[in-house]
Amino acid sequence: MVNTVKNRRFEDEGSGLGVRHFQVFLLFCALTVAYAQRVNLSVAVVAMLDSNSANPHFPEYNWSDKIKSLLLSSFFWGYVVTQVPAGQLARKFGGKVMILSGLTICSVLNILTPLCAKFGGWQLVCALRVVEGLCQGVVFPSTHTILSQWAPPKERATLGTCAYSGNQFGTIIMLATSGMLAASSAGWPSIFYISGGVGCVWSVVYFLWGASSPSECKSISSEERKLIEMAQAGEVATVQDQAKEQPQPRTPWLSIFTSPSFLVLIVAHSTHNWGFWTLLTEIPSYMKNILGKDIKSNALLSSLPYFCMFCMSFVFSAISAQLNNRNCISTATSRKLFNTIGTWIPMVTLIGLGYTGADQGTLAVVLLCFTVGTNGATYLGFNMNHIDLSPNFAGILMGITNCVGNIMSIIAPLVVGVIVTDEKDPDLWRIVFFIAAGFYLVGNGLFVIFGKAEVQPWNDPPAKPRRNSTPQVESQH
Repeated sequence: MVNTVKNRRFEDEGSGLGVRHFQVFLLFCALTVAYAQRVNLSVAVVAMLDSNSANPHFPEYNWSDKIKSLLLSSFFWGYVVTQVPAGQLARKFGGKVMILSGLTICSVLNILTPLCAKFGGWQLVCALRVVEGLCQGVVFPSTHTILSQWAPPKERATLGTCAYSGNQFGTIIMLATSGMLAASSAGWPSIFYISGGVGCVWSVVYFLWGASSPSECKSISSEERKLIEMAQAGEVATVQDQAKEQPQPRTPWLSIFTSPSFLVLIVAHSTHNWGFWTLLTEIPSYMKNILGKDIKSNALLSSLPYFCMFCMSFVFSAISAQLNNRNCISTATSRKLFNTIGTWIPMVTLIGLGYTGADQGTLAVVLLCFTVGTNGATYLGFNMNHIDLSPNFAGILMGITNCVGNIMSIIAPLVVGVIVTDEKDPDLWRIVFFIAAGFYLVGNGLFVIFGKAEVQPWNDPPAKPRRNSTPQVESQH
């Protein structure tokens, strides 16, 4: 009785903090760990190849630039492979099982990285990074699957932004502390030990308190669970409701890949990744060769654009929450508005960056921070649209779009390498920025015209008429 009275606040969706917010915080921590482990090699490899740049009492490796590039890209070889299967597995076994398994294995492998470098050379480190990529390929699809179960429709954008802001936070923490860790008495291996160790701690916490859905959570009050279920019931028949009646229906692959609203979501995700990863991988080279400003030599300066994105994502989230609470705009309009802010404003600043002179280094850094910062609005745009279209298959949809998007992330730097034959030629860099801006223009333009935020008919496959025919249902698996 006391517990019931205590949790009456959950009857009002906007009041107080509940278990769903704690679950989102755990997802935030998961993505922080994931991104810290993703970028740790890119900052540690500097000290691994030049011990004098940090603590000279630790091993130094004579690896060529080609090997270095191979090591840095090897993570994404595995990462792309598990995207689509991860969505299906998260739907079958639950998001908690998948994300917990993936990050636990990845954390242990991070701790073993210095040992592998010592006894197996770059070949073993490369293989290790591929496996880490395979493990982390489950993170985004699993996160989307969990969010689709925990987030009421009106809180979806806000809770999703809070969870995915861990991407930037992990990058900020790793970039800002890497120099200090490498120069410490523990040397560059401490970068891997700490990021892996924190991941192991998160795994224990999530094993004890994480849950795939409200129905699997023991600590949630009945009021909050009913709040979430009733909010979602007005939108779809959820996965957990289907599970009570029958085995999960077959994934409607044909309907998914022939859905115009989903196809345009693939385009929006892919074009965003092209622009974002062009920025992420090539701006330091542009700063160094055109502006004479090596942004990577200053860890705090390197993390500044991501700090701006981290902060701005919460600003945009607050604006979205206010618009939603006042019923000012529809969900579809909200998605398109914030996606436009997150892509077309960076499109303009990218063009401006292409015309920044060598004597305007400060302006270039400001434009870079503004470009990356406003990109945080996309968390409220295409990034949440998967759940809008199909809460039941959100993880699978994220796996598909993230797979295609990360292929674009791999291709974009290669295209830059083909175009920029002379890194000191500003005209060639201008072409790169124009191409990225063009991707932003086309991708968001199609999303604005053809994108939708309504639950699609294929979200609930016609399995109900067959629910009394057990053999027929089982034959679908």
